[in-house]
Amino acid sequence: MEDMAITHNGFWVNKRVLITGHTGFKGSWLTLLLLKLGAEVWGYSLEADKNFSLFENLNLNDKNNNPFFSSFNHQIGDINNFNKLSKFTLNCNPDIVFHLAAQPLVLESYKDPINTWNTNVLGTIKLLESLKCLKKKLSIVVVTTDKVYLNKKSDFCYKETDQLGGYDPYSASKAAVEIAVSSWRSSFCNQNKNLISIATARAGNVIGGGDWSKNRLVPDAIRSLINKSAIPLRNPNFIRPWQYVLDPLRGYIILAEKLYSAPEKLKQDNKFAREFNFGPSNDLEKSVLNLVQEILNNWEGDFYITKNENPQYESSRLTLSSELSMKLLGWESIMSFSSGVRNTVNWYKSFYRQENCLEFSIKEIDHFLNIVDKYSNKVF
Repeated sequence: MEDMAITHNGFWVNKRVLITGHTGFKGSWLTLLLLKLGAEVWGYSLEADKNFSLFENLNLNDKNNNPFFSSFNHQIGDINNFNKLSKFTLNCNPDIVFHLAAQPLVLESYKDPINTWNTNVLGTIKLLESLKCLKKKLSIVVVTTDKVYLNKKSDFCYKETDQLGGYDPYSASKAAVEIAVSSWRSSFCNQNKNLISIATARAGNVIGGGDWSKNRLVPDAIRSLINKSAIPLRNPNFIRPWQYVLDPLRGYIILAEKLYSAPEKLKQDNKFAREFNFGPSNDLEKSVLNLVQEILNNWEGDFYITKNENPQYESSRLTLSSELSMKLLGWESIMSFSSGVRNTVNWYKSFYRQENCLEFSIKEIDHFLNIVDKYSNKVF
């Protein structure tokens, strides 16, 4: 395998990082990205699907074929199991935590609202409680969603100060996570001698290779294409803040670094210890139909409009303002809509050609970081 070295500021080298939900789609990409940056990654998550999972595709837990094996610690566990989680966090003793473990699907939240609320809200509180006893400086990024806002069903670009809400159980539970984190920060961070700092990250609709979730547009489209079937579209005119997966992950990483690096005397009033949106900087008005058409520009096929027989409510429009992230973090998305879709489709093509998934994904990260390097004269 080619040289893994990349240019960066060295912050992440040997940092001990805990990622909950590391076997999920975004969690797997974040794990690989942080390993590339030189971090020691500890993952705590439910077991991944053996057949269709980016984590399994990457073989990160295979000591014979994973160049990062010595820097990766993998633990299967439920975020709701407080005793097991507490033992793991104590053993890990992290410098930085990324909390991604969640029940992440809207339609699934209608089927199992109790598990959705337990995992998303109480699971978050259990994680924060398990970290209180650590006797060190610690920064935590809790990942929620763009769907935490009370949807106004209009041409409205949501800012972090807008009212929280949520029609479906998933969205409402994530809005509740935002309130719980704010309460926990006020109740415990300012009294904690370890100076724990915590922020939340609200990202838009993420696309990228290795997402196999059901009832998500891109994996459903890819399954149709590989079976030489037309792609069914239920809501072709729905608007979403589509963005390539590595863009918001870069935002999470910058946020965590800023949280951790704030001067000690400012820790009690850390301006980064708050909520941040991470959405596309351009191409804000892209619909479901636009996304499928762009997929078909890169993979020959067809689509058809089908009646939406799902009785559950879905908002027809959602866009985010990332002005705060640009101002305080110096972050903005750099991948265009068309480039993000092309990279996503190319990943799946590589997978179905049975190419080495880890090598291809590393090249994908290298390509992205090279673009960042040219764009901003630095990676992170």
